Amino acid sequence: MHLGASTVQYLPIFTKLDDRPVLVVGGGDVALRKCQAFLKARAQVTVVAPEFCTELTELAAQEQLTLVKEYFDTHHVLGMMLVIAATDNEAVNQAVFDAANAQNIFVNVVDDQPKCGFIFPSIVDRDPITIAISSAGTAPVLARRIREKLETVIPHHTGKLARLAGDFRDQVKARFKSFSDRRQFWERVFDSSVVSKVQTGDEQGAQQQLTEMLTQPSKLEGEVYVVGAGPGDPELLTIKALQLMQQADVVVYDYLVSDEIMDLVRRDADLVCVGKRAGNHSVKQEDTNQMLVNFAKQGKKVCRIKGGDPFIYGRGGEEVQVLAQHGVKYQIVPGITAAAGCSAYSGIPLTHRDHAQAIQFVTGHCKKDGQELDWRGLAQPNQTLAVYMGVIKSPHIQAKLLEHGRAPETPIAIVENGTRQSQRVVRGTLSELAEKIEQHDIQSPALLIIGEVAALHEELAWFGQSEQVSSFAQPITQVA
Repeated sequence: MHLGASTVQYLPIFTKLDDRPVLVVGGGDVALRKCQAFLKARAQVTVVAPEFCTELTELAAQEQLTLVKEYFDTHHVLGMMLVIAATDNEAVNQAVFDAANAQNIFVNVVDDQPKCGFIFPSIVDRDPITIAISSAGTAPVLARRIREKLETVIPHHTGKLARLAGDFRDQVKARFKSFSDRRQFWERVFDSSVVSKVQTGDEQGAQQQLTEMLTQPSKLEGEVYVVGAGPGDPELLTIKALQLMQQADVVVYDYLVSDEIMDLVRRDADLVCVGKRAGNHSVKQEDTNQMLVNFAKQGKKVCRIKGGDPFIYGRGGEEVQVLAQHGVKYQIVPGITAAAGCSAYSGIPLTHRDHAQAIQFVTGHCKKDGQELDWRGLAQPNQTLAVYMGVIKSPHIQAKLLEHGRAPETPIAIVENGTRQSQRVVRGTLSELAEKIEQHDIQSPALLIIGEVAALHEELAWFGQSEQVSSFAQPITQVA
């Protein structure tokens, strides 16, 4: 048999069971799960078994289903639309199967594929949107895992959006006579901020806007999503970040956003790189700010995606200020900041009762003519310093901390490409910081962790390491 060939093929259909009779044979937990699925579909459920679990008895007491305390007999299937055999007795299951087939009634014998005239798929439920995934009974665990993937990319507000569209369906049919015109109208709706209004709970505003779109000439309304992409591992993306990345018409990104994450953006989106590297700002920040405004004013959905968190040394605050000044709608999606991601993947807790009672996030370079850091406060013992963008100025950072009293033997860790497959951790002491960076040719992006907790890397790192350098690859699962 050829790989991939299926011995059984099922026609995917959705069955309306409102007030239709179905039979479940069995009184245990498996039967209970099948009954719950039928009840959600508003079917009339009859359960036949000599004994019933407590939950089934409670459902019967609430008059949600009917219990028949008998051993199965062929007459039980008469008049039924669907039948389930959910017992641990193979002879009973066979009898149910034979009786149902004799009456041309669809039957499902649980965990016995050859005796299944229909099957229960894995479900992604966004009522009234329902997505069913089936492996034709050959690999139910794989089907379940596919469902889990879909759960992360299909927003929970999808059901509300579908119900809103359903409420307006007759009005749209009256307004637009041709199918083509109706399709184009709904495309405009689902590309408009009606979606974000539903997403944020403003259903009244969504209804009002949909009404206006029906009665007035349409005007595209732009929006900017300021999204934190995290430090690099695509599995650290938030669900909301992934959803908005796949909705955007334009994606404006930095060099710190990993290739694996960029592979997840909408395929036909326009990509604009405004990355900055030390000493080489390819696009001025002011120009980036104006670019976001201009795209939004053109009616585009713009994803401004940043490494880490946009509000932690990501200049997201500056960009949002400009968007607000120009009256541009925006959403902010936080991301896992580099300090949290890099420390976790390196086995270094940022705080620890025995070693660090405080943590400070600092940047290795500030705005020109900016205020000097409080080196005396930063040099205090029993705290952790997480230094962003500190590779180039590491000699200055090292000298200032030593000058203000931080002990030369203070442990340090330098995490290069944190959370990515190429992550590398270099360990040492504060007195060796600049030397280690030069010796191991550390490149950006890299995070400096300075403090007693850095010594825990050797104890807590997930994989083996040498005395001074550890290097390990994280398994990355890529979403198609």
